[in-house]
Amino acid sequence: MSAGPESTHVSSLGKGDGLHQQVLASFPLCDVTEEDLTQNPQFCKLLATLSQHVDQTGLTVPLKTELEKAEQKLQSQRRHWLRSESLHKGLQEMIQDHCIRKQHATVPPDQRMFCETMEKCLLVAQCVRQLDPSSTTNQDQPLVLGLTPQQILELMPSEKNVERMKQGLPRELEKHLKKKCLSLLSYYQPEWGTASAHSILSLSLAVCACCITSLLCFGFLESESEGLKNTKLYHLSAQLDKEKRRAESLKETCRENSVLLQRQTQLYLSELIKCIQLLQTLILDHRLRIQTDLDRKKLEYFEGKCDLVLQKIKTEMVEIQLDTYTVDSIAAHRQIREKLESDLKACQVEKHSVELKLASFEILGKEFEALAEEYCRIRREIDVNKWALKEFTRCKDK
Repeated sequence: MSAGPESTHVSSLGKGDGLHQQVLASFPLCDVTEEDLTQNPQFCKLLATLSQHVDQTGLTVPLKTELEKAEQKLQSQRRHWLRSESLHKGLQEMIQDHCIRKQHATVPPDQRMFCETMEKCLLVAQCVRQLDPSSTTNQDQPLVLGLTPQQILELMPSEKNVERMKQGLPRELEKHLKKKCLSLLSYYQPEWGTASAHSILSLSLAVCACCITSLLCFGFLESESEGLKNTKLYHLSAQLDKEKRRAESLKETCRENSVLLQRQTQLYLSELIKCIQLLQTLILDHRLRIQTDLDRKKLEYFEGKCDLVLQKIKTEMVEIQLDTYTVDSIAAHRQIREKLESDLKACQVEKHSVELKLASFEILGKEFEALAEEYCRIRREIDVNKWALKEFTRCKDK
């Protein structure tokens, strides 16, 4: 029964590309593309429903509320610590300024007494804090050099000097803080109403070098009236807040641009991969088609080359025959061939007749085999005697 309201709620979030864009905007840190959402519609609906319960960083609404409360408490504690730390740093800077003035000019006795008393009070307080760690830890630690906080408190200046220092401290601290503010103002806005990148850079330099150059910077506004200085100081805080908000806005814009750039980079890479795959397919098809044509042309080339080699072989054979056989030798060979063919025909006729005779002898039976052998022997002897007579007659003629 819950499927109906849920589907109605999801459909109210958007449809098609609008829903995809809303899901991608709700989860900028998630590595999901619009193609993934299109291929997985149920997952897209799940993310769309989940976006109603979590923020862009993935935190739930209750957890986000608790985190904001914790951050507010942390900011409060940080402001409290910064307030104390600023006062302590201001007192230390006043002591440093006194030491610098003492080296370059004569300091009035009451001013010297005030600064020395404040310095001793700060040193004693710091030592007592180091010797009494009970405010920061729950464990008992051994004493440093066997000293106790009570022994250190005995080194405090006289109560009269301390009381006089306390009475003049707010006025002197106000003057010192006002001097620092004027120094910061002189670095931040050298000319009232003009703000540039150079002045912002000077602001950073002022924060780093304020302890050293506060007297010189204070002289920059020496000629201006007290009311104008106070007016500028009054507007300085608002101007700094404005610059801070502008810096935070630029940082948020930079973060959004970074997320957009990352998403576009992923989209570009996916499209580039698709193009590369398409290009590979085209190259493969083109290569196969070209390879077929190339193989066919190679086959035709080798066939033509084979025909040419055969023709060359035939030509060489003809040349060899022409070089070997002249007209006279061909005529002589033709006569020899005719003579041999006539002799071959005569032999074949004789062979045929002999075969007929042998066939007639075979008809007579085995009793004539001895007579045939004797006849063959006599014929051989006659041939041998003819050859011997011929040789003897030739030798006699010579």
